[in-house]
Amino acid sequence: MKLAVIVFPGSNCDVDMYHAVADVLGEEAEYVWHDCEDLSEFDGILLPGGFSYGDYLRSGAISRFSKVMKEIIKAAEAGKPVLGVCNGFQILLEAGLLPGAMKRNKNLKFICRPAELKVQNSETMFTNAYSQGEILNIPVAHGEGNYYCDPETLAELTNENRIVFTYENNLNGSISNIAGIINEGGNVLGMMPHPERAVEELLGSADGLGLFQSIVKNWRESYVTSA
Repeated sequence: MKLAVIVFPGSNCDVDMYHAVADVLGEEAEYVWHDCEDLSEFDGILLPGGFSYGDYLRSGAISRFSKVMKEIIKAAEAGKPVLGVCNGFQILLEAGLLPGAMKRNKNLKFICRPAELKVQNSETMFTNAYSQGEILNIPVAHGEGNYYCDPETLAELTNENRIVFTYENNLNGSISNIAGIINEGGNVLGMMPHPERAVEELLGSADGLGLFQSIVKNWRESYVTSA
């Protein structure tokens, strides 16, 4: 599987993301600069965390207009897996690939610490390596991770089982404890916690590895079936 790690000016988790999929999982990965206009060679897209364009205006608001976004939208529409972590999640929201918006954390402070996540939907291409209801130890590092959506959207996310991860202890004020959601097609996941920072026990947890294993497993099964 060949994965694109998108790099925006201000990205600071791109190396962690690359390490998770290339060094730990052993899959092919490549850094892709934000002005790239062709992602057709990649099987999946990874948008890492950081402070793209300094988080001016709103987090992800400027990155949404980068040239590469047209290709990311095209990849999402083609059914390829697209993962946005932290700032990557914020960019997906700004681009309209996922519903809702991010507000400042309820305590108005940057939060950086381990968090317990509950797997609410283990039947996605991102979570098939986990068990339903499994509790994961995944770190968070954000100042604007307070997810919000209107009541109608929340009802849709709930009824369609698109809330993938929730916080066991709501540390940022997110509505319904939401930590991660998927799109209607099930191939675009946005989450605030950093699974790429939890792929080896040396880091304090390897609970995030299952997410990347799930992506690869789903791709291989789909590839074999289509082939």
